[in-house]
Amino acid sequence: MRAAPCLFPLLMVACGAPLPGDAAPDAPADVPADAVSIADTPALTDHPLAADVPVLADAPPVVDVPVLADVPLAVDVPLVSDVPPAVDVPPASVGPVLYPAATRHSPLTPDLVTRLGTIAARGAALSDNVFSKVGDSITVSTSFMACFASATGVDLGGREQLRPTLDLYRAGSVSGTDPYRRVSLAATVGWSASAALVGTPSPLSQEFSAARPSVATVMFGTNDIQSRDIFRYGANLLDITDQAIARGIIPILSTVPPRDDNADADLWVPRYNAVVLGVAQSRGVPLIDFHGTLVPLVSHGLGADHLHPNSYATAAGYRACALTTDGLRFGYNNRNLLTLEALHRVAEVTLRGRSAPDADAPRLRGTGSHADPFIIPSLPFADARDTSTGGARSFDRYACRPTADESGAEYLYRLTVTRPTNIRAMVITRGTTDVDIHLLDRTATAAGCVARDDRLLVATLAPGTWTFSLDTFVSAGSARAGEYLLVVVPDP
Repeated sequence: MRAAPCLFPLLMVACGAPLPGDAAPDAPADVPADAVSIADTPALTDHPLAADVPVLADAPPVVDVPVLADVPLAVDVPLVSDVPPAVDVPPASVGPVLYPAATRHSPLTPDLVTRLGTIAARGAALSDNVFSKVGDSITVSTSFMACFASATGVDLGGREQLRPTLDLYRAGSVSGTDPYRRVSLAATVGWSASAALVGTPSPLSQEFSAARPSVATVMFGTNDIQSRDIFRYGANLLDITDQAIARGIIPILSTVPPRDDNADADLWVPRYNAVVLGVAQSRGVPLIDFHGTLVPLVSHGLGADHLHPNSYATAAGYRACALTTDGLRFGYNNRNLLTLEALHRVAEVTLRGRSAPDADAPRLRGTGSHADPFIIPSLPFADARDTSTGGARSFDRYACRPTADESGAEYLYRLTVTRPTNIRAMVITRGTTDVDIHLLDRTATAAGCVARDDRLLVATLAPGTWTFSLDTFVSAGSARAGEYLLVVVPDP
């Protein structure tokens, strides 16, 4: 049982397709002192199309599906004349934790430990020593976690601090088998995130009811990328995460591997992974960066199909649970170590009463108001808010689309760039919620709106300070307020 975001500097705006970058001029003298340069944001790497190769036995190739139509281009709008930048104001004392990108494990601060304890308290009747696997073929594979069940197949590579958690789940039982080897009802070859939610009861619900886990490992996205419907993906991942939390199950989310089988698909991987980060951060649950761990490896730690992770092969057979220097040159070995580490971090603070491993972490500055916008410190960036419970009501109509009634509540985000920067800003909502995104020039006013869309803005920002207004659309007098997830990524 368990216990506890020409005439003048150029702005190019389009919705639905990235624009080519410009040469980087010197930063203007009026850039604020706290400006963060995006110049050093790592460029996404294109991979050549892979030759046809056999697919791994347990994972057929993903079926191609039609790509969604591009969002219509917005009209190019010139910048307004030179206006002093918005006044900076002191940040709020303590904001929510921001999950840094490309970090092995998301932060686990005292307030996040309290959050995990609150989730755990909801599931007091669940099994402390059982976890469930939720995902696609990369999760179904017997190379993922199953080898931890064998006393002879595991080499912790000196990480003896993980052994209590390794043994904890060896002792767990679901219908006569341990959670390492259990065939999950919520993990199937070829699945996208939506598949786990279809039906009554859904496969996700069936798995949670049957296994009664205290923790769930969740990784979807490799197949979801085929549709390029990142908005549906984000909504589904939020649903999966929320359903777990509602049951008192702590979900551990994971970024997805590179797509070296297809260069265009691989272009979308960082976008999808930024959504994963945003979902985990918004719920205060653990995130592991599997993608970042694979990138330095030979062939990105992928097998012959350039899609699924590979495993360490020895004369005695495959050893995916060899967490040694040699073993960690391979994809599944790294996922197994990351997952065991994440399970250990959760068990330490929820079962064993250990203190938070991180004293503090980067936090969101600002309050989202007109006087004190949230500060986007770097890209990628994500933040979730609910306009039904907060936000200002100062902007009702915007110059970029004056016919739209945006008299509902809004939150503002400020981004300062020191060179021309390609960005993609996405707004993910669920149900009847309709929160629109507006890009404001340096005046940060509705009259200074240069672009607007229901959910996607793709733009090249000239050096300076920009503001995003996330505003609630009003239809027939009714504000379509609710929760949104804002995700802003650099675009190649």
